[in-house]
Amino acid sequence: MALSEQVKDSLEDAKGNLKNALAFSARNEKPMISKHIADMLANIDNLIMASNIMDKIENRKEGDSGSFGSFFNGLD
Repeated sequence: MALSEQVKDSLEDAKGNLKNALAFSARNEKPMISKHIADMLANIDNLIMASNIMDKIENRKEGDSGSFGSFFNGLD
């Protein structure tokens, strides 16, 4: 199931806020703080990307390799 638009919008807003926090922390905080903010940004990106990949996998047509090449050939 795809992420709803509300969830995607909220995640994009969170990314914007975290990027702002990262810019400030890079100048004023210890490096550990910046590292953890960057990890949160990466986790949000990974969540969005994983959701897109799962949608492609769930919605593929029988026998269609799509953009995955021959990865799914012969799995049935």
